[in-house]
Amino acid sequence: MGFVQEFREFAVKGNVLDLAVGIIMGTAFTKIVNSLINDVIMPPLGYAIGGVDFKNLVFVIRGPVKDAAGVVTAPEVAIRYGAFINTAIEFVIVAFAVFVMVKAMNRVIRKREVVVVKV
Repeated sequence: MGFVQEFREFAVKGNVLDLAVGIIMGTAFTKIVNSLINDVIMPPLGYAIGGVDFKNLVFVIRGPVKDAAGVVTAPEVAIRYGAFINTAIEFVIVAFAVFVMVKAMNRVIRKREVVVVKV
């Protein structure tokens, strides 16, 4: 069997199509999670801890370097831990959502296996 024929068989298998659909859905799901974090969860959380916007939380190591005219010649060097907090919260939400989906799918598969065994 030639290389092209093997690739054609691989590409048209259901697994590849399922993977493509999963990637597309994952991309759309990421946008939803980002909006949930940035627009729904973080504003009240920031408000509850004193009006802090997590995106702006930084630890400045070195401020911006400016020339005599006041033009920035080198940007500040900072650790943006607020962005990290946002990303960590996004990860937890995505991981939880995937866990719930996998758990639901496992339940459906187990029920299907029980029905097949009874028949």
